[in-house]
Amino acid sequence: MRMKDNFVLLAIYNQWMNSKVYEGAGHLSSTDLAKDRGAFFGSILGTLNHILVADTVWLKRFAAHPSCLNSLRDVAELQNPTSPDQIVFHDLGRLSEHRIWLDRNIINWVAALSEDDLGFILNYHSIEGFPAKKRYSSLVLHFFNHQTHHRGQVSTLLSQAGVDIGVTDLLAQIPEESHV
Repeated sequence: MRMKDNFVLLAIYNQWMNSKVYEGAGHLSSTDLAKDRGAFFGSILGTLNHILVADTVWLKRFAAHPSCLNSLRDVAELQNPTSPDQIVFHDLGRLSEHRIWLDRNIINWVAALSEDDLGFILNYHSIEGFPAKKRYSSLVLHFFNHQTHHRGQVSTLLSQAGVDIGVTDLLAQIPEESHV
């Protein structure tokens, strides 16, 4: 399996898990969603917004790759987030709509990548302004790992609030292989 195929799998997993998390969050009141639960980003809503903010920051960076100008054009035109804990959407419905849109963009972007694209060295600046030069494939892996990390936090917060989102393992998205 090529590296790109693994990233497509991660993009599909990302969309599937976001759907499960947002469906679960939809069972809670806006007060429960915004309640500070002692998590790093405070609330369920705060953590979901953080994932969206971080995804936006990274996708805008990824759009600097010459072959990604078209696949990430709409994302590149988004306003730059102001901080990692920015609340972009206070309403779960609007946040969910934007998440669905962003997940479709992520799938389309990853599907358009070539194996050669993944070897590209991306020059960017951290949120703190520090310059960095890192391999594109490693940054894409970080991008998906970051989502998984914070969705795990949301899953725990939802569970503590009495909402079970069910199976969350990537294994559920890995297709069965037939013997040849």
